[in-house]
Amino acid sequence: MTTNRSANPPVNTPAIPGNADAPASVSPQTEAALASTAHAPNSPGATHIRSFVHRRGHITQGQQAALEQLLGKWSIPYAARRLDPAAAFGRAAPTVLEIGFGMGETTEKIALARPGDNFLGVEVFNAGVGSLLRRIEDSSIPNLRIIQHDAVEVVRDMIAPDSLAGVHIYFPDPWPKKRHHKRRLVQPPFIALLASRIAPGGYIHCATDWEDYAVQMLDVLGNEPQLKNTVDGYAPRPDYRPLTKFETRGLRLGHGVWDLIFKRVA
Repeated sequence: MTTNRSANPPVNTPAIPGNADAPASVSPQTEAALASTAHAPNSPGATHIRSFVHRRGHITQGQQAALEQLLGKWSIPYAARRLDPAAAFGRAAPTVLEIGFGMGETTEKIALARPGDNFLGVEVFNAGVGSLLRRIEDSSIPNLRIIQHDAVEVVRDMIAPDSLAGVHIYFPDPWPKKRHHKRRLVQPPFIALLASRIAPGGYIHCATDWEDYAVQMLDVLGNEPQLKNTVDGYAPRPDYRPLTKFETRGLRLGHGVWDLIFKRVA
């Protein structure tokens, strides 16, 4: 099944500042804002394997324009210090972190359907960030912000322990070759870190259309002592997660999709 990969989409690659691939019309200010995705800082303990790879790809004029015009309005710069969600969103509300939102269609729909929650989307790819920035602006979504940076460093450095109401990881890159499985996002150290950032009673929701990755997710989440499965095995897709067009097509062709919903225990 073909989906809008979150952690490593095949073509939506950032125009890295300083490279020939960088859009010529991007201002120096925007280049500076995007620089963190081209070279993540050497923050303490930055020893993880990143689950994404920068490669040449396409960004539309509309996405580029959104980066230029809207990045400062709807994004939060990466910083190696704790984020104050109430200040970032202009209100105190439950905060849900989405890791790897792809082109942002699902993120937009969920944020619109749940206006009482704040949503913080983390993505590295310029095309996806530009797409979601345009969606936020066009749909007037006040409860959605973006951090364009490596997710592991964002969670480690910016998210306070016991602070998140939920975490969404939808269709991350499956890295299907066995030698690449180490690059998969859902690994025990990262899930332990994520669980520590979820408030007791909060949840983590993963979804994948790769069965062997679903098995790995179930094993990793199931062996994290801070988490407890909400069902026996895989969960039915909750109403708040809309079907993507790729998922709908895959289901019509008989492909599987697996949802996993675990809750943080006290």
